[in-house]
Amino acid sequence: MTGPDRKHLRRRHAALLRELPVPVPFDARALCEQVAARRGRPIRLLPMAGLTGVCGLWIATDTADTICYERDTTPPHQEHIVLHELSHLLCDHHPASLPIDVRTRLLLPDLDPAMVRRVLGRTGYSTAEEREAEVLASLIRQRVPPTHAGSTLTDRLRAALDDDGRG
Repeated sequence: MTGPDRKHLRRRHAALLRELPVPVPFDARALCEQVAARRGRPIRLLPMAGLTGVCGLWIATDTADTICYERDTTPPHQEHIVLHELSHLLCDHHPASLPIDVRTRLLLPDLDPAMVRRVLGRTGYSTAEEREAEVLASLIRQRVPPTHAGSTLTDRLRAALDDDGRG
């Protein structure tokens, strides 16, 4: 990424972060609710097991957004997946490559492709949109003051190690 591109991305992220209502204490679900209220359309969080080849998906229909995230991972990882997918939504990213009906059939075979407007499913960070969403997700989490319960490095490590008793 060249210097002017980085500058543009930093300005874009700064503008998005200025407008973002970060809940205190921080909670990714509450942040999604606040973003949904501001946008005037619901954001549903859907934990899923065994997402094939991806950790998360953002699905946009005409009436709502759904963020699917891996159910069988640690709470800090789930939070990051949700923030990453929310960042795609905040950045107004659009899928490229495969036609929507093909993506829908592959990722969500039980949904009517005509109903789904947008589906993003990712496995890596190879595109500019992936890098942008990943950086914004990290910046959102960094905005949380370290004095809030659950947000210190020690708290996050405890949560990761606890793994809800699944380990």
